[in-house]
Amino acid sequence: MRFQRVSKAVAVGAALALALSACAPGGGDTGADASKDANAGGGNGSAEAANSGKADLGDITTADDTINVTVGAPEFISYNGFTPNTYSTYNSAIVDRMFAGFSYFGTDGTLYPNEALGSYEKVSDDPLTIKYTIAEDAKWSDGTPITVADSVFAWAVQNLNLNEGSKEKPLFNSVSVDLGDTVPEGPQGDWDGKEFTVEFAESDPDWALQTWMLHPAHVVAEESGMSTEELVSAIRAGESDKLKKAADFWNEGWMTDPGKLPDEKISPVSGPYKLGSWKAGESVTLVANENYYGPAPATKELTFRFLEDASMVQALQNKDVDVINPQPTVDTLAQLENLGDAVAIQKGDTLTWEHLDFNFAEGNAMTNLELRKAFAMCVPRQQIVDNLVKPLNPDAIVMNAREVFPFQDNYQEVVDASYDGRYDEVDIEGAKKILEEQDAVGTEVRIGYSAPNERRANEVSAIKSSCDEAGFKIEDTGSADFFSPNGAQDRGDYEVALFAWAGSGQITSGQNIYATGKPQNFGKYSNPEVDAAWATLAGSLDPAVHAEQTKKIEKLLWDDLFGIPVFAHPGLSASGSDIQNVRHTATQDQIVWNAEQWVRAE
Repeated sequence: MRFQRVSKAVAVGAALALALSACAPGGGDTGADASKDANAGGGNGSAEAANSGKADLGDITTADDTINVTVGAPEFISYNGFTPNTYSTYNSAIVDRMFAGFSYFGTDGTLYPNEALGSYEKVSDDPLTIKYTIAEDAKWSDGTPITVADSVFAWAVQNLNLNEGSKEKPLFNSVSVDLGDTVPEGPQGDWDGKEFTVEFAESDPDWALQTWMLHPAHVVAEESGMSTEELVSAIRAGESDKLKKAADFWNEGWMTDPGKLPDEKISPVSGPYKLGSWKAGESVTLVANENYYGPAPATKELTFRFLEDASMVQALQNKDVDVINPQPTVDTLAQLENLGDAVAIQKGDTLTWEHLDFNFAEGNAMTNLELRKAFAMCVPRQQIVDNLVKPLNPDAIVMNAREVFPFQDNYQEVVDASYDGRYDEVDIEGAKKILEEQDAVGTEVRIGYSAPNERRANEVSAIKSSCDEAGFKIEDTGSADFFSPNGAQDRGDYEVALFAWAGSGQITSGQNIYATGKPQNFGKYSNPEVDAAWATLAGSLDPAVHAEQTKKIEKLLWDDLFGIPVFAHPGLSASGSDIQNVRHTATQDQIVWNAEQWVRAE
């Protein structure tokens, strides 16, 4: 997948935005958040296999070894993986190993506290108030204590009220922007202390997922010519003019050319690994953080290789890599099975789903609802599922929802309330009729996606075969930089974007995708009714309200044809049989969710 979706809470773990699958964008195909499979990798004899959280491996000595992993071909982007252009499943796979959050997702989307960083407790329902305590020994890798200042800064980054005179010009180019409204006063506590409270303006069903720890406040302060106390004071006073240099550094200061890491002085980490080396176009190596206050990582180095899906199995067989997270295809699974006992295969459901999203930017052909209907009529969703997904998951079906998955208990109830099945069967004649009535025969539809991607290329080929017959002119415009800064999606040079959102079970993550003006609403869709429904859902702790509003939102999105859901991704990864503690997860963290526990068997 490509991006991760983020809603008002982007984060568990390090920077877990919840949603480019309502969650986070996924340009590739794997890594979501739904599987309940506790299947472990080869040689995993730990108690971890019996539950969905991380195993208690006891006191361990970090092995002087390197484990090589690949989650895809895209280049590493930045130490700061929290901007709209850097927040992707590929980049997050790396940076999430470097930053600590107050909680993390287990394999099935269950939330676990990260006791190494600290603890939290709800102290009031009305108003919703949470108390956080940072562990006394928690510190950045440069030795600076992690304090309330870091949480205040995380709040500032996500606070759209800190702006350059207009909410259209936020100071911080963050993928998550709602925290200033959600928690108007921000974290309360001594800036250099270890305890703080946050008071929510309204009930928030995803309060435990809020990101209260991102990047080092002391570094940002120094790089902008302030003390940490002065930075915190300016944030709390809402003095946007004094924060301009800090924002400029956060937005751009960690961005470097491929192969060139930012200076270690400005890139300390709070998690188990830190940046070690970067070979442009080849790999990034993380090394164990010798000052980490939590359980020591099991292996000294993790090297992330940038490999295309088609080459992953061969690389695993050759022992060039130890763990792979390829796009699930029939051929890939067969190749892995042919390796026999040399590898362990991890499979299961995921909270990642494939979809076709329309471009609603002014002047684009797809702003015409009738043309969107015609396109939906000719997309052969059942054929795509039958040919490309069922061989991997015989139970796979065409997905007809966005906020719930076919393997979830409430899926059919939501679909029955929101969708009448009108696009289940291909209707070439119906599509032709619409195009003729709209005087739109020959309308060009550029379908963009992150290439190379075998399955996506096959999907577009199937769509072209069907929709060209109806009178469209389908063009495969997949490219390596489709989702990159100033790429085709960024420029709006497409009619339809084909990608996946990867999530982790967040209740409100879709708001960041479908509500007007939100950072992950890439196609510029807007519907006041959808906005209102999301506001109602996000402001309630009542599951009945969530269920009611989800049905309403799904129906509105179908009526408007925001986009077309296609299928839920099957999960597939593999590891060498000598690598212990590799476990499938349904969440957007993908196979690397517990990489700090991987170790080679002796």
